[in-house]
Amino acid sequence: MSMGGKRYLNRVYDDILSWRLQTRGAVLVEGAKWCGKTSTATQVARSVLYLQDPRTRGQNRRLAQVDPQRILEGPTPRLIDEWQEAPQLWDAVRFEVDQRDEFGQFILTGSATPPDMREVEHTGTGRIGRMKMRSMALAESLDSTGEVSLGKLFNGEPLPICPCNDGIDELSFLICRGGWPKAIGLNERGATADSCLARLPSA
Repeated sequence: MSMGGKRYLNRVYDDILSWRLQTRGAVLVEGAKWCGKTSTATQVARSVLYLQDPRTRGQNRRLAQVDPQRILEGPTPRLIDEWQEAPQLWDAVRFEVDQRDEFGQFILTGSATPPDMREVEHTGTGRIGRMKMRSMALAESLDSTGEVSLGKLFNGEPLPICPCNDGIDELSFLICRGGWPKAIGLNERGATADSCLARLPSA
């Protein structure tokens, strides 16, 4: 898949999100900024509201206070990106899920910054499922074949013997670059601009 002209690399969270949407009215996707929450959610969302869009941020915040159900209108699953910008939407989503009585209605994405839960009256238990996202594994970023699987190891399956052709320099680069989706595919200088490698003198 592609998004905005850039190829979307499949995530292990794709299947997890789809499964959660089949068992809950809404799913909250949490994780650090830049880990790919919005990109992953938009692969399955049929409508999107970006609460941090500066063109509509003010009016959407006011609408969330006076008539939050209006914000929830749209083809489902409906993605509310950075929902914590209007915390009262939590209770509105929970209520709407009860009214519709159907699974897969909403996806809420939010960064690791805790929202102001003083405006939230209900935990969302049974209505809003949670999914914690992290940055990309090497198999997701296509820097590994994924032949050696921890999941298979924990299931007691035999592991194949796979040679590693990466040297210490390549492994050091991957560690410093990390698994941030926007860094995948960049050259060493671009991908590690804020990392330890960027501070090393060039040869």
